Formats: sequence, structure tokens, C-alpha cells
Amino acid sequence: MKDRKYDIVLLGATGFTGNYVARYLATYAIQENINWAIAGRNVEKLKTLAEEMGANELPIIYADINDPESLDKMASSTKVVCTTVGPFAKFGTPVVDACVKARTHYCDITGETHWIKKIIDLYHNKAVESGVKIVHCCGFDSIPSDLGVSFVQKHAKEKFGEYCHSVKMRVRVLKGKFSGGTYTSMSNILEEAAKDKEIRKTLRDPYSLNPTDAPRGPEQRDLHKVVYEKESKSWIAPFIMEAINTRIVRRSHALKGHPYGVDFVYNEGVMTGDGWKGRIKGIMMTLPLALMMAAKPGGMLKKVLNRYLPKPGEGPTEKEVREGFYILLFFGRTPNGHTIKAKWKGDQDPGYGSTSKMLAHSAICLARDTTKLPEIFGVLTPSTAMGEVLLNRLVTHAGIQMEVVE
Repeated sequence: MKDRKYDIVLLGATGFTGNYVARYLATYAIQENINWAIAGRNVEKLKTLAEEMGANELPIIYADINDPESLDKMASSTKVVCTTVGPFAKFGTPVVDACVKARTHYCDITGETHWIKKIIDLYHNKAVESGVKIVHCCGFDSIPSDLGVSFVQKHAKEKFGEYCHSVKMRVRVLKGKFSGGTYTSMSNILEEAAKDKEIRKTLRDPYSLNPTDAPRGPEQRDLHKVVYEKESKSWIAPFIMEAINTRIVRRSHALKGHPYGVDFVYNEGVMTGDGWKGRIKGIMMTLPLALMMAAKPGGMLKKVLNRYLPKPGEGPTEKEVREGFYILLFFGRTPNGHTIKAKWKGDQDPGYGSTSKMLAHSAICLARDTTKLPEIFGVLTPSTAMGEVLLNRLVTHAGIQMEVVE
């Protein structure tokens, strides 16, 4: 890849999340002299974006999902393709295909479990043979969960001489909103699942993203009701990202050779507080998710949700993105009863401000830090593809704090 014209090509820069990634790269790329370009099917929109960012000299590449030749040219011109074009189950596969053929690294922000399973089945072995890293879930889902567990396990091993056999992630605080693009992707997952029982099976299986020959651990169900947890002294509500985050963490563990033990357990939830107020808050938090799950494609409830929830291109304001933040707590326990607690804090709206920086630095890491990265290729996870190198970048440049706490 040394002779590639660009370090990074950002596909989807005119979309809601892609716009934030582009604006971040426009300011940060100068620090490391990153040679990057933006790509998409609407060249005029891309030119307008470049002008708005004050980056009139930024290269613009025509690339259309329905034009394989254009995707091949784009992938061949760069070390990394970084994409925000979703739903990925509809638009992502041709991009991955072009990257594997061109021996180009790839990263995205998908949270679509069934599509990731499809990419693993189709491209993992090819990517291994080509020496390519295909890295999904490089945003709020699932970098904090994946790198957070690795961080906890590293410190547990150093402190106690053994890894944790169980880790829990609890959302302590989350100030942020979701966009129309996120809602569209979630709706697409439910629509495809309604039509295909194999997709429903994939979504239910806690080990659906693990290698097929990997041993299965204990049965682990996603949290589906409000429960009280003594360890965190709080009521715990289901976390909408648990379904993808837990499976990414389990794939990481499998790809690493199960260092925490085949019986390793990981789950997530949202802390809603103690007492009856905490319980009521937890119940109220589950209602929107329950409504989305109950809304059948084409049904009246679905039509009502479509009317009132954000449309593609809509989302939080720039002020809301800047003022957002989140705190995640990790509770680990070793086989001999030792406990460890860690905190991850992000400085902006998790789904857009923080995600845009995490994705940008994932792309930069894949393009610039190759000699520092683990010698592993294929369809990977953030921790297996980039690990501590990426975490150090995020702490140094992306407003992330990660620490062991008492």
C-alpha cells in the first residue's frame, strides 16, 4: 500500500454522520499530514461540502454502490476506505468486496449483526489471504465495549495475575440523541428479520459472530427486562446496543484464542438509579425499544413511528452534539473473587460527535500505524485489529478518558 495516492478515502461524507467525520478530518488531518479524499455518487454535493469546510483543494472521487468499476478505482487509490453509508446490509457489501480485491483496509460504523455475519462468511478467509483488515463497528457501537473489556482484562492480569471470567458494562450517564440514519438502519434490521428466519436466528444467537469452529461458552441472553443489581446498587434497564456490542466482544475473545476462558461472560445494561424512582425510570426507558420491536413493517404502529421519528439526514443539532457526553462503567470479577472497576468517558454525543472521532482515528490507525498493529487479518473487531494502539490515539486525540477507578 506504500504507493497508494491517499491514506484515507471517506465514503458517505454528505450523510449525517459522514459530515461530522469529514469536518473532524478536515481539521485534524493537518496534524499528521494525512492525505485524504471524500467519495460518493453526487460530486456536486461533495464539492459543496468541501467548500463549506474551507477545503477547496480536497480531492473528490466519484464512487457509486451500483457502479462496481467506480468502487474498484476508489479502493485501489487508497490505503483505507472509511465508510458511513448505511444501512450497510443494503449498501455495504460492494464496498467490502472492492476493498478485499484491492487489498485495501476498511472500517465502518455498522451495528448490523446479521450483515457482519454475512461479511464474515463471504470475506474473512479472502481478507486473511490478502493481508487486509476489515473492521466493523468503529463507533459508539462497539469501540467502547470492545476496547473497554480489553483494558479491564489487561489491568486485572497485571494486578491479580489472572483475567476476569466475567465483565459487565453499565451505562452510567448518556446525553445524546439518535438520527434518522440510525433509525433507518434499525428499521431495516427488523424488516429483514421479519422476512428471513435465518436472520432471526443470527440475531438471537449470542455467539453468532464467532468463528464456526470456535467453542461456545455459556448461554448468554441479552437483558430484556428491568432488574435490580446489588453490585452497582442500581436498577438496570436493557441497553439498545447490547445486541451488537456483546457479540463483538465475544468475537474478539474468540479471535484471541479465548484467553479469559471458554466460560467468559459479558453483558451490558443501563443504570437507572436506586429505589422506586430508578425502577420507574428503567421501565420508561424500555418503552421506546419495545414499541420499535413491536412495530411490524407496513403496520399502523410503524407508520406512526415513521411520522414522528427522525428522517434520514436529520438528527441532533451541532450544539447538542458538542454538549453531549457519556460515562460507561466496567465491573470485572476474576475466578478467585478479585474485582476491578474501570470508567470510560466520552466528551460529546456518543452516536455522532464521539463516533465521528472514533471512526476517523480508526481509519488513521489503519493507514499510519501499520507497523505497531497486531499481525492479524480478516474480518476483525476494533480490539483485535488495532487494540491498544487505537485506545492510545483516542485518549490522546479524541476526548476519551479510560481509567481504573476505586
